[in-house]
Amino acid sequence: MQGLVFWIVYPILWLISILPFRLFYAFSDLVFFLVYRVFGYRRKTVQQNLNLVFPEKDEKEIKRIEKDFYRHMCDMFLEMIKSISISEEELQKRFVLKNEEYLRDLESRNKSLIVMCGHYASYEWMIAIQLLGLKFKSYGIYKRIRNTYFDNLVKRIRGRFDGILIHTYIATETIIKNQEAGVLANYAMIADQTPKLSKSRLWIDFLGIRVPVFDGSERLARRLDMNVAYLHVEKVGRGFYEARLKPITEHAAQEPDHHITRSFIGMLEEQIRKKPEYYLWTHKRWKHRNEPIPENAEIID
Repeated sequence: MQGLVFWIVYPILWLISILPFRLFYAFSDLVFFLVYRVFGYRRKTVQQNLNLVFPEKDEKEIKRIEKDFYRHMCDMFLEMIKSISISEEELQKRFVLKNEEYLRDLESRNKSLIVMCGHYASYEWMIAIQLLGLKFKSYGIYKRIRNTYFDNLVKRIRGRFDGILIHTYIATETIIKNQEAGVLANYAMIADQTPKLSKSRLWIDFLGIRVPVFDGSERLARRLDMNVAYLHVEKVGRGFYEARLKPITEHAAQEPDHHITRSFIGMLEEQIRKKPEYYLWTHKRWKHRNEPIPENAEIID
């Protein structure tokens, strides 16, 4: 059944991916109309999140952010599909790393890097960094897709640009082996996901709401004394992004507890407050806000 679904859907995805960009984004406008106006995909969740985080904003402003978010979300989803066929030249034009020298400096010192990412703007096209001619191997830490055919498709897309996807279950083992072998690499990790309540050992105020947070990136970085940076991505036009790697630390093992996690959250919050329409508001990030904090949990002030 998985194979049947894949072979029905994949030709459609491929046809979408080869559309000229003008038609591609016209199609995105159609998808926006269907997702937002017709089906109302997770509109209740989006509205609840926006009203929760921005109580000072009036209904008109909340509605504007909501609509702009859905337009961006549809663009971003289709841009993931565009990765099936996008050329290296086009990708480099549309996702530009503005401080390439930061990576070149790390490369000269043979230092690997953990890149902490949020669900903001676009992280899918950061594979363009792999095209800069650096010695770094690029790894993306991800959760496996249940349909193995689509899971393999995502891996093939990354593989087109020499990127490597590794499942969360083997991420730590892979990074440790690479560090011991002297493999120069950068590891991209989505760090603002919601942990299960049973595993919520760390809580923090995120956009003014106390919620549990993952600190796996920090624990791994401290264990291996790695460099850590925040992926700061700005959408500068439809289908165009500019990114900077903002250093958080060069010696994670020497940092105070929670410094890395707190820094990441602060940088992400700053971007969201500036342009909230580019955050993933369909994500139920605050669903545990009213749950009792476990006795063994720690709260970051």
